[in-house]
Amino acid sequence: MTTTASGAPPRTRESGLPRTALLALATAVFITSLTETLPAGVLPGMAASLDVGAGAAGQSVTVYAAGTALTAIPLAAATASVPRKPLLLAAMAVFLVANTLTAVAPGYAVLLAARFLAGVAAGLAWAILAGYARRIAPAGSEGRAIAVAMTGIPVALSLGVPAGTLIGEQAGWRAAFGAVSLATLAVIGWIAVSVPAVGRPAAEGTGTEGSGTEGSGTEGSGTEGSGTEGSGTEGPAAEGPGADRPTLRRTLAVPGVAAVMVAVAVFVLGHTVLYAYIAPYLRHAGLGPVTDAVLLAFGVACLLSIWCVGRLVDRRPRALMVTAAALFTLATAALAVTGSHPVVWTAAVLWGLGWGGAPTLLQTAAGRAAARHGTAAADTAQAVLVTLWNAAMALGGVIGGALLAHSGAGAVAATAAALGGVALLVVAGGQRHAFPRT
Repeated sequence: MTTTASGAPPRTRESGLPRTALLALATAVFITSLTETLPAGVLPGMAASLDVGAGAAGQSVTVYAAGTALTAIPLAAATASVPRKPLLLAAMAVFLVANTLTAVAPGYAVLLAARFLAGVAAGLAWAILAGYARRIAPAGSEGRAIAVAMTGIPVALSLGVPAGTLIGEQAGWRAAFGAVSLATLAVIGWIAVSVPAVGRPAAEGTGTEGSGTEGSGTEGSGTEGSGTEGSGTEGPAAEGPGADRPTLRRTLAVPGVAAVMVAVAVFVLGHTVLYAYIAPYLRHAGLGPVTDAVLLAFGVACLLSIWCVGRLVDRRPRALMVTAAALFTLATAALAVTGSHPVVWTAAVLWGLGWGGAPTLLQTAAGRAAARHGTAAADTAQAVLVTLWNAAMALGGVIGGALLAHSGAGAVAATAAALGGVALLVVAGGQRHAFPRT
């Protein structure tokens, strides 16, 4: 049994999850996820205060996603040799400054600039967080660790946005963003105190995942790494000069990585096409007055999903991902066929069950596939995932809006179902490398 050179806890199968540290990472995920979508809940107040239309104010979501999508990969590559803890703290500090500037923005231009900067900082943090959770987890529990860290996503959607909206209604939209800044300041302190340091991914990405600063004989051996993920037998590209800084091309060439990224793009696109316009869909179905209740049912189902995924992701990753894609496709297809109230309520729950654990499952799949090339490649894959995720969110809003305007709410749901079907086919076909059984 060994410890990491950077002071991280021993990575033994007998050790428990470092829950305090993982909850700190989950709170960082929650804050960055909440901030991306918070303008949707306070849009009227923002528009009136800044003297712009609702459509213009809504671009504050677009520029945030653009900041993340445009910079996640280059920043991850540029910081591959930087120790993870100082880098995560720096990213959260920049996010704090940018979000505070958003709260006090004197005009529309400053608001957009602040939102773009916040998106850049969030993108860097997102590229770090899943890999960080994976590194501090005991061997064999990496998926469970990512599940805990990714709990922040469904919590932000189901509880954070409604809470921020309530603050905005009672005290103004600036107070809502100010509350996020206070929470960010608190989580920076929490990370500084409770999250262990880990080594540089560039130093860890030469040969085996379990060597170097991560500690030998642990992750790179035993059941998870033996002969596959950590042994170097499947990753000859990890040897030799330049292996410590894997290029985007080499990372995508690792078997399974490209398939995971395709699944990410179509799954997130399908979800966003419908989620961004769920309120108009529910009005079309005659459920407009209970939109908040339907979204609450969706959010509770998301939380149940991520709990189940957290318990089983390290043992049944493929079965969980197939189930998630199938549930999403079934739910959205039902919404496309009928607006019957019982069907809509049932579909909302099935949608939540399929979507809630998807971020954990997709990030776990990306990390495991890319880790055959080394830890640095796994970080590069996470940066690609973050970029595709945000690009799909931005594109989903555009496509969903166009469909709603020209073809109606049913076409929005039908498109989401078609994209879900594509994701299901990709997952089903990736049984060897992208979404293996174990």
